[in-house]
Amino acid sequence: MKILYYLLLAVCYPISLLPFRVHYLFADMLYFLMYYVVGYRRKVVRKNLTASFPEKSEEELQKIERGFYHFLCDYLVETMKLLTLSREEMKKRIVFRSAELVDEILEKGQSVTLYVGHYCNWEWASSIPLWINPNVWGGQVYHPLENKAFDKLFLKIRERMGAHCIAMQDTLREIMKHKRENKPIVMGYISDQKPLWVNIHHWVDFLHHDTPVLTGAERIARKMNHAALYVDVQRIRRGYYEAEFKCITREPQKLKEFELTDIYFEMLEKSIRRAPEFWLWSHDRWKRTREEFNERFEVIDGKVIAKV
Repeated sequence: MKILYYLLLAVCYPISLLPFRVHYLFADMLYFLMYYVVGYRRKVVRKNLTASFPEKSEEELQKIERGFYHFLCDYLVETMKLLTLSREEMKKRIVFRSAELVDEILEKGQSVTLYVGHYCNWEWASSIPLWINPNVWGGQVYHPLENKAFDKLFLKIRERMGAHCIAMQDTLREIMKHKRENKPIVMGYISDQKPLWVNIHHWVDFLHHDTPVLTGAERIARKMNHAALYVDVQRIRRGYYEAEFKCITREPQKLKEFELTDIYFEMLEKSIRRAPEFWLWSHDRWKRTREEFNERFEVIDGKVIAKV
């Protein structure tokens, strides 16, 4: 594993040092190969777009589709660039507005849950610690990769700007540790992934789909009384983004069960509809249906159990 990791680093590091204009030239070539030659997941992308925007014409859908593949290739090279990007350059490339809102909440001793989506460059969201109180611990929940060498490389990339990557199964343990120390923290969750069957506890109407959703961020926010904020990101131009912290609630325990999750998906859909090409359409998001869930599983005492 160590040998493969250092080989990956030896290849990726010098490539990352190349200027952005070279990276985007590579992204343009990659777009041609991915879209026109390989046709990477084009059936999935088109199916998702068609079902999500039934009101749009074929021409409009094709424009979004091409825009998505252009962005996906930009995302890949921008993530590579994160390996060597300076903190000063990072702060020019993605600006976080209303960061004082986060600091205000933290100063009152309350921790913060940040809701993020696979929208715009979600990897660059790891630079949030550059915009808030540097003495506050900040983490982001992630899924460890099966390949240990690649996992170690991505951890290096994602933690360069000060965020700590926490494996999903370790999230609550990490939060409890800081709570015992009476230290408020900031924890980010990319909460628009497709849940495993046994983790489906709620469905939302999202982009014209009956959608199973993850509710772990809400459960933790309600249990620990964390303020919940949505990170609304916009792409200003190639290689430049702006994000705004928008408060969902400072009193999550006063909301109804799953209300926080519902609000998050409403806000995410609004962001997507503003510029749909910047969401991750290649993900087979709606593979799991309520009909199949009801046929194969039942919920007993809040737990999803496979039917015999």
